[in-house]
Amino acid sequence: MKAVVFDKEASGQSQLRLVTDYPLPCPSSGEVRVRTTLAGICHTDLEVIQGYAAFQGVLGHEFVGVVDESPVPGWVGRRVVGEINIGCGGCDLCLAGYPAHCRRRTVLGIRGRDGVLAEAFCLPVANLHLVPDAVPDEVAVFTEPLAAACEILMQVHVRPADRVVVLGDGKLGNLVAQVLALTGCNLTVVGRHPHKLATLAARGIRTHVGTEGLEGQADLVVECTGRPEGFQTARRLVRPRGMLVLKSTFHGTIQVDLSDLVVDEVQIVGSRCGPFPAALRLLEQNLVQVTSLIEAIYPLDEALAAFEHARRSTALKVLVRVGS
Repeated sequence: MKAVVFDKEASGQSQLRLVTDYPLPCPSSGEVRVRTTLAGICHTDLEVIQGYAAFQGVLGHEFVGVVDESPVPGWVGRRVVGEINIGCGGCDLCLAGYPAHCRRRTVLGIRGRDGVLAEAFCLPVANLHLVPDAVPDEVAVFTEPLAAACEILMQVHVRPADRVVVLGDGKLGNLVAQVLALTGCNLTVVGRHPHKLATLAARGIRTHVGTEGLEGQADLVVECTGRPEGFQTARRLVRPRGMLVLKSTFHGTIQVDLSDLVVDEVQIVGSRCGPFPAALRLLEQNLVQVTSLIEAIYPLDEALAAFEHARRSTALKVLVRVGS
């Protein structure tokens, strides 16, 4: 099958390739095989290419597809999205209900498991969610990042009176802002690109280019920049005894003044993957708008060009159409 593969050549240099003879996967016990219809390129995919998570294999974790082989009756032919973390099922964290934090977990297209930028891939039945008929593929493909945005409200109680700043005007920042806006909070989105902020302003969400005049005012800052320097910027925006929610994953490390955080009693919450059923409900009810984020859709044969497009700092969402 065709697949977008990130690996190392004999010379030791990493390379992103489109291959046409990648082995068609066979599902293991408890798994199904999914034929990818549409896949999204995420900022994490771009960080993997830079060395994040030391991953090699088929990239991609945002998808909508159709099950074509399943040991469980009723799944073949069904349109699905799927959660990306696969736990071992037997460790203390899996047994406690935290498979996304399993010490032996694999992660679709990120850690120890081939991803979705291929004509087919495998995923456990337990990870699948049916896509409502009213949700088109171009909307359903946003389920995974929207679920990540919903996770914030699973972790933090956001009150209508809270002063909240979303830092970052990219795809995830946009989705986070739309989800938080549903709480009625006093919300501002801070970014660097007026054309990206305009999509939120059109929905009545207050936006701000740069941080001038906002330092030290926010009760809650959600950092979605995807850049190492985003943490320090977020720190400047939060008030004493406020809270930082960190959504960015990237290759590399940052230096943090922990004493400063202690003195100001700032809470830090790491936030990653989230609830798919909630995300699908928001999409089905049109409470979150995603199609305006789609900047381009490339066929699988042009996937390398799609990655080049996605690398542009001004780019919004780039999708890859794999199947019909």
